[in-house]
Amino acid sequence: MNAGKSKRIQRILRDDGKTVIVPMDHGVTNGPMAGLTDMQDILRKVILGGADATVIHKGIAKRFDTGRMGLIIHLTGSTSMSRDPNWKVQVCSVEEALRLGADGVSVQVNVGSAREHLMLKEMGKIAEDCERLGVPLLAMMYPRGKDVKDEQAAELVAHAARLGAEIGADIIKTNYTGSPETFRDVLEGCPVPVIIAGGPKAKTVEDILQMAYDSVQCGGAGVSIGRNVFQHKDPTAMVKALSAIVHENASVRDGLKVLGEKT
Repeated sequence: MNAGKSKRIQRILRDDGKTVIVPMDHGVTNGPMAGLTDMQDILRKVILGGADATVIHKGIAKRFDTGRMGLIIHLTGSTSMSRDPNWKVQVCSVEEALRLGADGVSVQVNVGSAREHLMLKEMGKIAEDCERLGVPLLAMMYPRGKDVKDEQAAELVAHAARLGAEIGADIIKTNYTGSPETFRDVLEGCPVPVIIAGGPKAKTVEDILQMAYDSVQCGGAGVSIGRNVFQHKDPTAMVKALSAIVHENASVRDGLKVLGEKT
């Protein structure tokens, strides 16, 4: 890893090799959804919570202050109105992201979708640019397509994670497989750090904290959780609870106490 990439990745991963990322790039896909209408307010709240980094698109990065959080600019996108919403296309370059102050960039590849091959080709070029310019690449690798019956199936998640590492990603974000035993198989097959996605809004706060706890206990590098943070009644406390679990080896019960939840 070159010196520039090494310095930038330290703004995303702490000294323990773990991270709590709050992605807020959802406005491209879904528009001004709940929790993301006032971007400066929600950014302020997750900064106060101690988030290590955020993922946003370039237009938001131009207009809003991300404080001392690591800034990851998302380079690909599509909308929920598209005829093929699983097809993510490049909307920003690595160079433009650097001009906006990015510490890293991210791409999404939906493995198993109809245009997977085009996304992989695009990711390969972006990975080359990242290596040349010394920029960490976060790859969101999801089993997703009409023939994918279970997006959390361990063998599919393991393949997606390994694929991202093979194409050149420095950090992989993917789905949690539902148990420490199966997720450990994903980690063993991937030579770069793996963090878990938060997925749809969880039924309970305890569910999301338990998922975070289980993933890091078996060797995961942290979390990248959006809706379950920015749509929580207290996003600052939610980030603090996740950070305690990821960085301080806190229990789920400890996390619930941070949130003022009954245990």
